[in-house]
Amino acid sequence: MAPSATGDSAPMHIPAVSKASTINASVLHGPRDLRLEQRHIQEPGVGELQIAIKTTGICGSDVSYYKKFANGDLCACQPLSLGHESSGTVVAIGPHVTGFNVGDRVALEVGIPCGNCGICRQGRYNLCKKMRFRSSAKSFPHFQGTLQDRINHPATWCHKLPENISFDAAALLEPLSVALHAVNRATPTPGSSALVLGAGAVGLLTAAMARQSGCSTVTIADVDQGRVNFAVAKGFATHGYVVPKQLHTSSSCSSLYNSANSGTSTPCEGVMTPASTISFQSSLDTAKTLAAEMLAEANGSGPLIDDEDDGVDITFECTGKEVCMHTALYATKAGGKVIMVGMGTPIQTLPMSVAHLREIDILGIFRYANTYATGIKLLCARNRPNRGGYVLPNLDEMVTHRFKGLDNAKGAFELASRTVDDDGNLVLKVVIEA
Repeated sequence: MAPSATGDSAPMHIPAVSKASTINASVLHGPRDLRLEQRHIQEPGVGELQIAIKTTGICGSDVSYYKKFANGDLCACQPLSLGHESSGTVVAIGPHVTGFNVGDRVALEVGIPCGNCGICRQGRYNLCKKMRFRSSAKSFPHFQGTLQDRINHPATWCHKLPENISFDAAALLEPLSVALHAVNRATPTPGSSALVLGAGAVGLLTAAMARQSGCSTVTIADVDQGRVNFAVAKGFATHGYVVPKQLHTSSSCSSLYNSANSGTSTPCEGVMTPASTISFQSSLDTAKTLAAEMLAEANGSGPLIDDEDDGVDITFECTGKEVCMHTALYATKAGGKVIMVGMGTPIQTLPMSVAHLREIDILGIFRYANTYATGIKLLCARNRPNRGGYVLPNLDEMVTHRFKGLDNAKGAFELASRTVDDDGNLVLKVVIEA
């Protein structure tokens, strides 16, 4: 479980707001039907803090809800405030909370497990069946997201921030946590090689965490030249591969091959049928070609050491798309691992014999657990002078576009679904600021 909200400092229990007050909230009522509404908020309850939201990043799942009122097989059935990558300041403190003061800066871990079931007691609370996750339609009533002026949130899941971490970087602790959890599951050894498919925010941060863990070669692949260039130039990855247009335009069911959704977890439209533009075998052939070219890029276009070393130790599949999963299996060496990070196409047809006969482990990850404290330490460490080894890139540089105020949320969502803006500039992480 996350560390409890206790400490030695005497908290201020006098709320900074009245018993019941009015706030603004960005509320989704249907596909692209985003409205600015007023809601009432009470004082924080027992064990809660009231947080004034300062920054919320837009995630691929948020974009999916915005466009379809659904994310994968989760369909919203009531109005829903989106947003779960957030940071803010404490404005009121509920009863029985210690260790916090009004004005404290915090990052929000927005998944609230039951804390009592067997899986929670094992520390894997991300898998709790009773988990309530802000901006997700999985639970009912839906747990409203952070695109509101203020929210009441359990203090246990509010993580205090030092002054040298910006609100934008603190919001990115959420996708950084996904990356941390993925690499923790992968358990790479020093000197390992890794491939990351998808150069969205999660893909970039997964590549960085793979490097942080000791991987000597980390190749990132995407259809978007700008994102791949950014990944290599900023030190997220050591190598980059851009999927050739003739390949990604021939495949209709992959965010890696679809520049409109590159690096996001938005599910593709429809399912593959015999009448699809390519046959399944052709899809496998495309995946084999891509895997070979990605491996050649990772090896400096030179020959591989030998046939047994034909592949990377770990592939992180960050798109959730079928053809990308095919590529991941072909690109991973015998005895290696494929980590399923992206959530996209829920039902996929895979060449399982490729994994079976070569003992490739396929591991899934779902969100994260016990990662925020580590993420905060990593962000603090990058600011220390004369620090040896790999230095985590500046997360603030991932934020390419900022929208001020909840009344501009619609424009933020429209832009977040693109890879370039109207001026041709890279779109990577879009945030909405208070």
